[in-house]
Amino acid sequence: MIQKFSSRFAWMTLAVVCIISFGFMLWASRTDSAIMDELAHIPAGYGYVHNFDYRLNPEHPPLVKALAMLPVLFLNPTFPTQSDAWQNQINSQWNVGAEFLYHSGNDANAIIETARIMPILLTILLIIFIYLFARRLMGNWWALLPAFLFGLSPNVLAHGHYVTTDIGAAFGIVFATFFFLKFIEEPSQKNLWFAGLSFGVAQLMKFSAPFLVPLFIFCAIILWIRDAAIHWSESEHRARFKKLMMDGWRHFCRLFFIFAIGYIFIVYPIYFIFTANYPIAKQASDTATILGSFANGPAPAGQFCHGMRCLADLDIWMAGNPIFRPFAQYMLGILMVMQRVDGGNTIYFWGQIVNFGGWTYFPKLFSIKETIPTLIVVLLALVLALWKIIKRTVSLRGKIKKEFLDYLCLNFAEFTMISFIAFYWIYSMQSPLNIGIRHLMPTIPFIYILAAGVWKKWVINIRLPEGEITQDSIMIMARSFFASAAKYVFLVILVVWLFLETALAAPNFLSYFNEFGGGVTGGYHYVTDSNYDWGQDLLRLQQWVAIHPEVDKIGVDYFGGGSPSYTLGAKEIDWSSSKGNPSGQGIHWIAISVNTLENAIQPLAAGRSRNPQDEYSWLTAIRSAQPGMGDLPEPDFKAGTSIFIYHL
Repeated sequence: MIQKFSSRFAWMTLAVVCIISFGFMLWASRTDSAIMDELAHIPAGYGYVHNFDYRLNPEHPPLVKALAMLPVLFLNPTFPTQSDAWQNQINSQWNVGAEFLYHSGNDANAIIETARIMPILLTILLIIFIYLFARRLMGNWWALLPAFLFGLSPNVLAHGHYVTTDIGAAFGIVFATFFFLKFIEEPSQKNLWFAGLSFGVAQLMKFSAPFLVPLFIFCAIILWIRDAAIHWSESEHRARFKKLMMDGWRHFCRLFFIFAIGYIFIVYPIYFIFTANYPIAKQASDTATILGSFANGPAPAGQFCHGMRCLADLDIWMAGNPIFRPFAQYMLGILMVMQRVDGGNTIYFWGQIVNFGGWTYFPKLFSIKETIPTLIVVLLALVLALWKIIKRTVSLRGKIKKEFLDYLCLNFAEFTMISFIAFYWIYSMQSPLNIGIRHLMPTIPFIYILAAGVWKKWVINIRLPEGEITQDSIMIMARSFFASAAKYVFLVILVVWLFLETALAAPNFLSYFNEFGGGVTGGYHYVTDSNYDWGQDLLRLQQWVAIHPEVDKIGVDYFGGGSPSYTLGAKEIDWSSSKGNPSGQGIHWIAISVNTLENAIQPLAAGRSRNPQDEYSWLTAIRSAQPGMGDLPEPDFKAGTSIFIYHL
């Protein structure tokens, strides 16, 4: 009865966390304008569910975009299928997005807000799944800790309410890994199907999900080695090698069926539906054009393809085949991601303009974008775990092999999560595609779950003396209980601190930086783009203009997915650095996105260049920047956190 009540109360607590998280995201959704990627994802998703046509945004899988557009169908908006951008251009997602939202007579704000409902619900579902995952490892109450850390994370609340694929990626990874581990623990036909179907769902979320393929292969190999090491001596000498091969074959077959189920019963049908009305000739032509320069382009006439180019040639052939073209569109997305990764991403980072942040990019970003209480939870857990490993290694010496085998038997889920985090972080840190803290989202749930597990062992570690009860043993036990209670209090303080930190940042979650990173208002000194300014403040600029009647005209140099002319009407004048000081044309106000300013003003890394006309030299001549990394000319006003307003 007590256990049942405890479980029910834990679920009630989780419900409160979900309600608070939902409320924060809904608030941000109502006040944020369209961010850059939504301008592409929203029309693409609508094309999938309304027209069953996948010509837009193939570099991302369809599921999050399609789910987001299901409620939008009830608004019955006008979709620009007669436009040249839709009919003739190749993957003209930005142009179709601008036409759909701002030039087709639709209510853009209603479409954007409605589209964000499903991503918010997906984020809530992920919080619940994190709890379910953690509960299997640490029980009802301690499983609330990673769910709380995730549900109240400003970074999660920021990206959880946008029509983007980052939270979807995290959901897919957690979802698929949960059922994969369940199958490992309880091999059955039912669990095999769950593992395969969840793997397929993950592949439809984001193209970081293919990381699950090498992860699952690696885990299967480790299981094979573990079982062989444990049972090697139990088998007859002549039968050992045969048993080893049979066990390996069994693991291979299981993996094969998991992957086959996912791709055949989930990926193929969804892509089949969403390419149903995509003319096959246009799909083949679009694919050939998009992959025209992939891996140095096609082989000369009369020669076979070379290296990675063979994948592009295969994909182009599949795109023109009515049976294989759903897989061709999936494969096209993976190849486009590979192509983009090779090209890097130009950003402002840590005092200069770079297209490759280097191996320190993500560690630095994590240290200033995570809340300080969460950093304490994670870093203290890391220190405690490493200290325990060192102590055990020193004490065991010759028994390390046995200890590791015991660990794999008892903590394989933990080993799988650690493996994924290590694999994903190492790959990301050496990749030139530094697109923001959101890129780490698939690893965040596992980091929180692992940290919570370490904290549980540390907090409840109470020494109970053996033998007779003496005054000394009572004192030891009392000190142990007191230490445990102090640890609980410390954890409660961190949890309350996290909640207050998040509440004070609301609804400007995208611009959240901790105190080490300058806070919500100063994070742009270190890094911008989707970490600080993704175009979310255009509606706040509209509100600022509305309460300042002295602003008759305002030049706007905006970075994002919104439309200044749609939002501000006749008062808006499209502007850029190359047009010079707008006061010369009687325009005495200018609003500039901080991402644009940083990229225009900050020093260039070696090998980088930019057009001198784009450097806002006329602005820095009349408004000198304060000394310091990433500082900009001091604005007279700000719209939200990311649009700087100057009175000229």
